[in-house]
Amino acid sequence: MSDSEKHVASAREEAVIRLDHASFGYAGRPFTEGVNLTIRAGEVVALLGPNGSGKSTLIRGLLGLTEHLGGEVDLLGTPLAQFHDGSRLGYVPQRHTLSNSVRSTVREVIATGQLAGRPWWRHASSQERAAVERAAETVGLADRLESDVATLSGGQQRRVLIARALASGPQVLIMDEPTAGVDAASQDVLAAVMRRLAGLGVTMLIVTHELAALRGIVDRIIAMDSGRIAFDGTPAEYAERLATLSLAADSGGHGHHPYEYHGASTGQDPAGLVGGMGPLDGPVERRGE
Repeated sequence: MSDSEKHVASAREEAVIRLDHASFGYAGRPFTEGVNLTIRAGEVVALLGPNGSGKSTLIRGLLGLTEHLGGEVDLLGTPLAQFHDGSRLGYVPQRHTLSNSVRSTVREVIATGQLAGRPWWRHASSQERAAVERAAETVGLADRLESDVATLSGGQQRRVLIARALASGPQVLIMDEPTAGVDAASQDVLAAVMRRLAGLGVTMLIVTHELAALRGIVDRIIAMDSGRIAFDGTPAEYAERLATLSLAADSGGHGHHPYEYHGASTGQDPAGLVGGMGPLDGPVERRGE
């Protein structure tokens, strides 16, 4: 193995997110408890769970938007309480369209992703402007940098949001339902973007209920239920678990299985376990979502 290959292998062993019996919640009340989770550099992880499962609370906790009530949480080797460099975490919210109330170009929207890393009054440097152009190129929008975002399709606007998150050069990308609410062709384009990011070694944590759109991209699947992790394994292990549950159901078995996601191969969710509103769309009062 060459030195460069050893460096890449070593980087992949680095824990970029580590939770040890972590609890998050609101107003002192925990909604996720005892969560143990390690995500390493370069991993692409899908986070599943029905509404109320705690996945929103977990993601909000990593972003510093819910209270850390117990256990240990490290982000990029730094305890959560001491982690203040938000530019190292890129966040792509679930949003079907960008606001049309203010006219902005694609370039301007992408550039806002860098504001967390510099004073608002300082003009962008040549390196930062180049980073905006690289981000647009990565998502396939280099030819639309001067376009008004209001003229773009929903799928293109979703790619603008991904580019905005990439503009600061984050080490981890957290994405909320990136393929939801767009047509099949746009899902394919978005999947190609995520495949490209995975090929570049970008660490991604993707909240989703459309696993079919991410086939071949995700390394690992985590399913949550009742504020705890109910399943953590590879896509192959997840498919095997679903097959086992299906056999049990056919044999007359009963009981609730939080990772019983019938849309794993079809992208549909007839059981209603992981569909519905995106986990970060609702107000904070929707606790436990």
